[in-house]
Amino acid sequence: MNEVIGRVFSFEKHVFPNESALYNRLASDGQSPKALMISCADSRIVPEHIMQAAPGDLFVCRNAGNIVPPHSSQLGGVTATVEYAVMVLGVRDIIVCGHSDCGAMKALATEADLTTMPNVAAWLRHSHAAQKLCSESYPADLDMTDKIRNVTLENIVVQLSHLRTHPSVASGIARGEIALHGWFVDIHAGMVLGLDGDTGRFLPLREDQPMPIALPHARRLAADVSYAMAAE
Repeated sequence: MNEVIGRVFSFEKHVFPNESALYNRLASDGQSPKALMISCADSRIVPEHIMQAAPGDLFVCRNAGNIVPPHSSQLGGVTATVEYAVMVLGVRDIIVCGHSDCGAMKALATEADLTTMPNVAAWLRHSHAAQKLCSESYPADLDMTDKIRNVTLENIVVQLSHLRTHPSVASGIARGEIALHGWFVDIHAGMVLGLDGDTGRFLPLREDQPMPIALPHARRLAADVSYAMAAE
């Protein structure tokens, strides 16, 4: 802990003076983050570090398993964060970011006994669809590393579907104002994969290739017919 505290002193003495103009602007003008990132709470994954983001660039929500519970009347931290990011901050991109060797996903893949951690068990129920999908749709003889990776990838897909149940997100998507992204960080390889919504597969993010996007910005109204056309 002393080492961490030492870094706080270093921030005050060295980092802040060099970035004082940026911090003063953020303090005076408020924040306008470019994206909301929902990532795992794992200490090995630091969203700002991965994206090389400056203060004010990202609105970040972290929890075990990068989970987004489906919208309900019950108040929750993730639900409130999503609502605020969309309705107040006006974010246009939402990223759900999982990672390799995730403890939460490992618990699902191994069907770990969580009776002594009832709150963890209840939280991971929001990922049971990914667990069931993997147990019934992937080969049973895969090694554990592959099983954990598969559950992690499918969990990202499930959480993106949960996001679309949130009224603010659903409305923004329909108007073409919000795009959804599913990312997987491979800690061992230092690589980020993105979900391609067209193929349903995760592809490496590369500078010289189009960025894979789970759900691009596009108007998506089920009855997208103008009143003039309807009246004819």
